[in-house]
Amino acid sequence: MESYLNENFGGVRSKNTTDEALIRWRRVCGVVKNPKRRFRFTANISKRSEAAAMRRTNQEKLRVAVLVSKAAFQFIHGIASTPNEYTIPVEVKDAGFGICAEELGSIVEGHDIKKLKGHGGVEGIASKLCTSCTDGINATQDSVKARQVVYGLNKFTESPPRGFWLFVWEALQDMTLIILGVCAIVSLLVGVASEGWPTGAHDGLGIVASILLVVFVTATSDYRQSLQFKDLDKEKKKISVHVTRNGYRQKLSIYDLLPGDLVHLSIGDQVPADGLFVSGFSLLINESSLTGESEPVAITADYPFLLSGTKVQDGSCKMLVTTVGMRTQWGKLMATLSEGGDDETPLQVKLNGVATIIGKIGLFFAVLTFAVLTQSLFSHKWQEGTQLFWTGEDALKLLEYFAVAVTIVVVAVPEGLPLAVTLSLAFAMKKMMNDKALVRHLAACETMGSATCICSDKTGTLTTNHMTVVKSCICGNIKEVSNPKEADSIRSNISDSVLKVLLQSIFNNTGGDVVRDKSGRVEILGTPTETALLEFGLSLGGDFQLMRQECKLLKVEPFNSAKKRMAVVLQLPDGSLRAHCKGASEIILDACDKYMDSTGNIIPLDEASFNHLKDIIERFAGEALRTLCLAYLELEDDFSQTSQIPSRGYTLLGIVGIKDPVRPGVKESVEICRSAGITVRMVTGDNITTAKAIARECGILTDGGIAIEGPQFREKKPEEMKELIPKIQVMARSSPLDKHTLVTNLRSIFDEVVAVTGDGTNDAPALHEADIGLAMGIAGTEVAKESADVIILDDNFSTIVTVAKWGRSVYINIQKFVQFQLTVNVVALGVNFTSACLTGNAPLTAVQLLWVNMIMDTLGALALATEPPNDELMKRSPVGRKGNFISNVMWRNIIGQAVYQFFVIWYLQAHGKEVFQLDGPDAELVLNTLIFNSFVFCQVFNEINSREMEKINVLEGVLENYVFVGVISCTVIFQIIIVEYLGTFASTTPLTLFQWIVCILFGFLGMPVGAAIKLIHV
Repeated sequence: MESYLNENFGGVRSKNTTDEALIRWRRVCGVVKNPKRRFRFTANISKRSEAAAMRRTNQEKLRVAVLVSKAAFQFIHGIASTPNEYTIPVEVKDAGFGICAEELGSIVEGHDIKKLKGHGGVEGIASKLCTSCTDGINATQDSVKARQVVYGLNKFTESPPRGFWLFVWEALQDMTLIILGVCAIVSLLVGVASEGWPTGAHDGLGIVASILLVVFVTATSDYRQSLQFKDLDKEKKKISVHVTRNGYRQKLSIYDLLPGDLVHLSIGDQVPADGLFVSGFSLLINESSLTGESEPVAITADYPFLLSGTKVQDGSCKMLVTTVGMRTQWGKLMATLSEGGDDETPLQVKLNGVATIIGKIGLFFAVLTFAVLTQSLFSHKWQEGTQLFWTGEDALKLLEYFAVAVTIVVVAVPEGLPLAVTLSLAFAMKKMMNDKALVRHLAACETMGSATCICSDKTGTLTTNHMTVVKSCICGNIKEVSNPKEADSIRSNISDSVLKVLLQSIFNNTGGDVVRDKSGRVEILGTPTETALLEFGLSLGGDFQLMRQECKLLKVEPFNSAKKRMAVVLQLPDGSLRAHCKGASEIILDACDKYMDSTGNIIPLDEASFNHLKDIIERFAGEALRTLCLAYLELEDDFSQTSQIPSRGYTLLGIVGIKDPVRPGVKESVEICRSAGITVRMVTGDNITTAKAIARECGILTDGGIAIEGPQFREKKPEEMKELIPKIQVMARSSPLDKHTLVTNLRSIFDEVVAVTGDGTNDAPALHEADIGLAMGIAGTEVAKESADVIILDDNFSTIVTVAKWGRSVYINIQKFVQFQLTVNVVALGVNFTSACLTGNAPLTAVQLLWVNMIMDTLGALALATEPPNDELMKRSPVGRKGNFISNVMWRNIIGQAVYQFFVIWYLQAHGKEVFQLDGPDAELVLNTLIFNSFVFCQVFNEINSREMEKINVLEGVLENYVFVGVISCTVIFQIIIVEYLGTFASTTPLTLFQWIVCILFGFLGMPVGAAIKLIHV
């Protein structure tokens, strides 16, 4: 079976699956009772084609708009803006605004420079939107409402939620249930005509009631599942941006943005609405998500158009929001994309394969059973010589045989298998949300259960990401910096001129900001590293705003993980130019040829001084401190804004050591991973000494492990890498390309299932390449989050281990459910077919089989697929990439239980009347009731047995799983009601206490039998 599944259903990967592979497995599916339900949680390929066509149209439209705007710009450049003939709509004018949403949309989306100039440029648009390019809009409750009425909300049109009755309607689309319904109606008509009302209606009404019960239980389960996905979708869409509104900077949800807002964007951010560039530096925008163009677009004051859904690839800016929601091209594209759905997961596809195989076998046996039963009826009538005379009773019997055959298909085709995966994934995703992990793609849940390797960042994942400068070496003086007195000591040891240059460097060469909130309290914004440096600058007595106002910022080269440095060019009050640079210690130190002493004298950096400073860096790093160097360079007057900021010739100002403590519980989590067969590797951009110190503290770096730097790693030949990679435990000073290379080699050469963490824009390729991309929820950029499969909301490594545990739980739970369902399939098929062949009767009626189908399908999935994880899961080896889903252990359990249940049913059929001393006209009915009751209790106890596939103690923790206990209790209660009170509809009769005890005993004996089977090693 496994080879058939791999051949026909194995083309679907956990991510980046081609449309051809998705279409191929759909074609192979043969027996599908209810396509609407079976394929509900699969990708809508036609809608995806629509989205691709829309993207191509956008690409062409925007390309034309760019060409036209460039031509217009060349034509009108240098000419004063011409008066615009635009007429303000009355309702816009009445609301107090000077421009409508349609006009704004045509300017930005059409890249219409002429129109923009006609409206007075960006300042003119801001004025017409009643906003300020420095303080943003003045937002009161009434003004916010007025803007929303005129310009709309920043929300995309979504498909309306599916109501409960729609799920009922979809459940009724099941072809076998429709056929059974027709059989029930015919049975009702023939029965009433021949036997009268109500006696003749019992069989037909029984089938109708069973169908309705199946439909409503199925619809309820599916509806609850859809509500869980809806909640998770809401969480996925929670994105916040920095906005200046009411004169101060604050964090707002993108859905609260209004035209006129000032949005602050930096590397890795997604542009949340259409807008215009107000101010910024080195801004490069990646428009590929909207246009398909991979080449980044430079945005400047001359070309200020920013489109919603595009990404900031480099630089930073302040943007004026102009158009929001469905008035943007991104809004229209998202509305189409949302209907395309997620790719189906490999496990869903594989279980569709299992359902297809069993469905074909079931269909074959159903036809054979019907043929055998019909032949038996014809033989009986032939022997009696009544083959030409057919009564209503004969017609009902034939109809009953047909209903049994159809019901065998209902039971045999395990339609619930693929949906059980979705149920288990939905349950796991909801629980993981509570454990601070947001799953963006369903497949990530199950893939994480197979992970064999985790490549983790250091900062913020293994460490707390709460950074503070605790040591510094300014002008050669090493000082502890843990309280204000020590900061005073640093100030007293350096001259005022040195302090001024140092504070100038800290406060101007930064991506952070020091602002005041509503209450006037000082708040530091920015990355943890920037925050630590700004805090250090403030502790030295610096004034952030004063320092920023003293100098004019001419050029900014933002920090990125490739250059590992940030640089700015300032124009000083006297008109001279100065470059400030900070970044990775050894890189900045290599760029310096001088250093400044405590009196402000510039001293050449000789070899002895260089080695001394290098030793200080190593000493700081050895104490697990993150080290940064600060340097500056006096520039010539001929430096222009188009020139590159020099990379050498700097004067060293100082070295700072930043403490980022290891998170509590990380060492224990790494140990859990090791016992689970998961290798943890640290991949960081930090100094190798710092990385090794942290890795030892976390338990990642062991005696036999290797720590290597990125530049060394990338120089290795493929043969050397093959030998080296299994031993690598730490990679320091790594670039995004190094991380990508490591992941690619682990997956291709060593066939590992790799999980990778990332937070920056440049981590996107590695997150995309990995089997499971894990983005950081706090420190992560929007680009990283969009490339990831799971977002770790608290940036904590221990949460990653929790995700792995839940992933294993999903995989094991589905295996348990498949084992349980296949056992019921095999026994139900075998019993009815062999009984029909040997006795000419089927012991289980259509109504009884429908009830069994519900026990094993919807209720079974609910009980077994929602089992929470336990610590034992992390003591097993990972499944890896090539593990068989239906394992030998499962086949052993299925065959063992099936043989036992066959024996019970056959024993009752052969000797039941003697054992229970049954005689008289109701003997056959009582016997069939005993067989049905014993069969159901065999399934109840087999469900308990299926909680553990290898452990003998199956009752451990059972009372903690309320869903499981509830399902088992409901099954038993309904079984008692069916047998004792619904006999006329279900073809049963009330049993004595002794008979009930025996039936329950037959079921219970399945547990010791199951325990004995587990002792057989396979």
